[in-house]
Amino acid sequence: MSSAASPTKFDKDTVITVFGASGDLAKKKTFPALFGLFREGYLDPSTKIFGYARSELTKEDLKARIVPHLKNATSEKVEAFFEMVEYVHGAYDKDEGYLKLKKAIEAVEARSWIDEPHRLFYFALPPSVFLSVAQKIKELVYSKTGKTRVIVEKPFGHDLASARALQASLAPLFKEEEIFRIDHYLGKELVKNLLVLRFGNTFLNSTWNKESVQSIQISFKEPFGTEGRGGYFDNIGIIRDVMQNHLLQVLTLLTMERPASFDPESVRDEKVKVLKCMAPIDLDDILIGQYGKSEDGTKPAYLDDETVKPGSKCITFASMAFKIQNERWEGVPVVMRAGKALNEGKVEIRMQFKSVASGVFADIPNNELIIRIQPNEAVYVKFNAKVPGLSKETQVTDLDLTYSKRYQNFWIPEAYEVLIRDALMGDHSNFVRDDELDVSWSLFTPLLEYLEGPNAPQPEIYPYGSRGPKGLMNYLANHKYYIDLEKRKYSWPVTKPNDTPK
Repeated sequence: MSSAASPTKFDKDTVITVFGASGDLAKKKTFPALFGLFREGYLDPSTKIFGYARSELTKEDLKARIVPHLKNATSEKVEAFFEMVEYVHGAYDKDEGYLKLKKAIEAVEARSWIDEPHRLFYFALPPSVFLSVAQKIKELVYSKTGKTRVIVEKPFGHDLASARALQASLAPLFKEEEIFRIDHYLGKELVKNLLVLRFGNTFLNSTWNKESVQSIQISFKEPFGTEGRGGYFDNIGIIRDVMQNHLLQVLTLLTMERPASFDPESVRDEKVKVLKCMAPIDLDDILIGQYGKSEDGTKPAYLDDETVKPGSKCITFASMAFKIQNERWEGVPVVMRAGKALNEGKVEIRMQFKSVASGVFADIPNNELIIRIQPNEAVYVKFNAKVPGLSKETQVTDLDLTYSKRYQNFWIPEAYEVLIRDALMGDHSNFVRDDELDVSWSLFTPLLEYLEGPNAPQPEIYPYGSRGPKGLMNYLANHKYYIDLEKRKYSWPVTKPNDTPK
């Protein structure tokens, strides 16, 4: 697959260490992302990659775990990639393993005769061991003469207090510019494209405000339930899982003001500014649900999962409205909704524009801009047009940019490929800053305390495979999103190849 630009390799002899190398995240995401960068020429072959974990594995054991998850992998590329990989076994809270790692890293750097070492440490780890690993890195394998960078996976805390505690623990060990808090949604192609779509197109940017926009929806839909992972999900819920992090990142990029430049701090400054303009989430203006059995009885309810606490009120669906109190968005409801065990899998933004003036066009559908983040990335505008021919009727049609059709010969990198590359280059644009994290948790923590407190409301049960709770369409209508499913169907006129006008 070709790329629009020639690869830019990183400095030679970079050393990358993946902590938690034997776990699911590392084998399914981190190592495949590193392989993807190498395959496309964005990772210099002199790079050395160490996997570090508690499991007693050989390098061949590690390779066997990773290879099934590599994409577009030829045997030649796989062998060349694993020439760069080594495995170190050690505990996370004892010196022995880190001393072995230090010796191996220093041997690489000594052999390369480099003046400024570049060490990247990736935490593919549960939060319970973040601090232990961070302390040992600083004590034993931190580069005192070169660059040290640390990628930290979410969750960044469980609420405001725990997020602040985590930050207070990491701050004495690493500078803010050395920490890369990864949220993989910021690496998705259409999330990265939001700034260009908005600020690089006058016809869009001029309508991106309360004068033209009636409502905004950001939705996340999964067609499956917890599938035996309920014990984990029961302590997280849909809000922590995707809303406080992934969808909020989309919301800030969608609604922030134009940054002074594409400098990482300019972008992140504007994200923090718009977060600070958001009113507290109205606890009386939410819709929450938990999936029950499918209507045909073939799919289980959330509470049927044996790993879930009996009688759990865990939220598997939530819809909430954000009010942005600034000149651009005052009065425009921004609805964020997410759910598991729904009728389809999709993540998208829907921006609905205001109705045309009444008169000649009575009850004509509103225009919409839809940005489909996944699957099958696309940007399209739904607008009204006359049906071809002698008819005076109108129909909804679209201007459509579907990536799979338009960019058939382009390599579109996976989110983790994008973000690891950014971290290697020291680009913080698509990573979460400490003050941004603090403001976002300040926004969500009161809601979570209400939903998980002693007087927590009972979530509405909705059928597995449905659109969600029964009140969803009314909820959307109450927040100015109007849809008539019959009128908004695409209706392409049917013609035969040999038809001639009469």
